[in-house]
Amino acid sequence: MSLKRFLVDEWRQLASVQRSDRPWEMPIAAALASGLPVFVGMAFGELGLGLVGSLGGLVFLHLPATRLSHRMAWLMACAFGMTGSYALGLLGHLFPPLLVPLLVIIAVVVTMICRFYAAPPPGSLFFVMAAAIGAYTPAHGRMALVQLGALALGTVLAVAIAFLYSLHIVSRRGVPAPSPRPDPEFDFVVVDSVVIGGFVGLSLLAAELLQLSRPYWVPVSCLAIIQGASLRAAWTRQLHRILGTAVGLLAFVALAQLPLDGWGVATVLTLLTLVIETLVVRHYALAAVFITPLTILLAEAGQGSAMAPQQIMQARLVDTVVGAVIGLAGAACLHSPRFRAVVGAGLRRLLPGGA
Repeated sequence: MSLKRFLVDEWRQLASVQRSDRPWEMPIAAALASGLPVFVGMAFGELGLGLVGSLGGLVFLHLPATRLSHRMAWLMACAFGMTGSYALGLLGHLFPPLLVPLLVIIAVVVTMICRFYAAPPPGSLFFVMAAAIGAYTPAHGRMALVQLGALALGTVLAVAIAFLYSLHIVSRRGVPAPSPRPDPEFDFVVVDSVVIGGFVGLSLLAAELLQLSRPYWVPVSCLAIIQGASLRAAWTRQLHRILGTAVGLLAFVALAQLPLDGWGVATVLTLLTLVIETLVVRHYALAAVFITPLTILLAEAGQGSAMAPQQIMQARLVDTVVGAVIGLAGAACLHSPRFRAVVGAGLRRLLPGGA
């Protein structure tokens, strides 16, 4: 009877669709921020650089629903953070022993900032994703600097689109009421961020030890799960992510059979972003179906990958499962009062005058 109740509850969680108050223009603006860099790259015959710029365009999704001046200041800070994260990822690629420590530092610092300022989702996810993709980008010397510049230009374009979008939304909906100032606690900002960063680093280390062919997706999957507001939310997010990824890989294999040139890739990427941003606040598993081919295109299409679609499909599913399992373990620790007390006590000793 308990097993039946468990399965019914899981199905209810999986089948439930959330309501959304997002303006319908938001997914369109997000699709432009992510898709335009690829079209620009193709116009110059540089699909790979266009895809890097598209990665920078994801910074648009950090646009808060606040007054215009705050929106732009926060988004420009996020653009700087995204560029810095990608740069540190490239540094980790050039000096592999630094890779895991750099990713831990990025995850800890960005999570602290997002929690201190009460930033809404996606939180620190895209910063870690940019660093992880940068760390496994086969670029050296001058080409690495060119790719960093392409990502920075992608963030600049996203900020410009966000400015025009914000002008329209504020004129149509008015200035949002100011939110109460966050009053973050030490455990919420520091302890949680250190635990999250530690498990993100552990997931990348596990990927390296397992010699996974595409290890960059393991820490991203881990972070997506561990950020759940509760252990139940983390479990549900893990289930949604694994199921959505499995179906999304089938969609990717279907896309791979199409005779897509660079313009086709740009069009598909733009449409995928539009669908994802329409669905993600309503049903995460359904959005993950489209997130999977999108992220594979961002990470693989411009690198001349020699892997067959079936190999990419298998590697991505393994990466997602490994990351999700480690992320769920991290969420269990994150929501364990005893574990948090031990970690919190150790961190407080590092403070000036700490006991």
